[in-house]
Amino acid sequence: MVALPSWQSIGGNSSLLRHGLNVWPPFAFAGIRVAQLSTDFRRARVELASNPLTRNYVGTQFGGSIFAMTDPFWMFLTMRSLGEDYIVWDQAAEVRFVKPGRGRLHAEFEVTDELINELREAASGGGKVLRWCETDVRDDSGEIVAQVRKQLYVRLKRRATSELERSS
Repeated sequence: MVALPSWQSIGGNSSLLRHGLNVWPPFAFAGIRVAQLSTDFRRARVELASNPLTRNYVGTQFGGSIFAMTDPFWMFLTMRSLGEDYIVWDQAAEVRFVKPGRGRLHAEFEVTDELINELREAASGGGKVLRWCETDVRDDSGEIVAQVRKQLYVRLKRRATSELERSS
């Protein structure tokens, strides 16, 4: 049996990871495509196709796919930006549907230096940090279809906390 590569083993190559996500069954079968993933893993643009397989009973984009297109990105981009000394998880999520999604939809994510510095400072004592990040899902005319909030759990790993204490 052929072993498939892990996400971590292809994680350093943004192009390879973007292509891997695009063939990943939860995205591929839902019509979700990662259109852009920056080489520094700070920005991503994700699109949701519009076709008979992505629409719900009333002919608009399926809400579960709208949420799924946003699911891993805040956690993933923040994890990559903070580095190996940090634990990052999704803690909670909220979605507010503003209007029916018709046609292709997209969402953009950007992890700023301000966010990274804020998280590092808040986590420097070794405690957990909970931080909400927001994303608008828009249609091709730029109108907001949904607003998604993800709460990140961030903590400095124990070994990194010990090293930080020793260097102080």
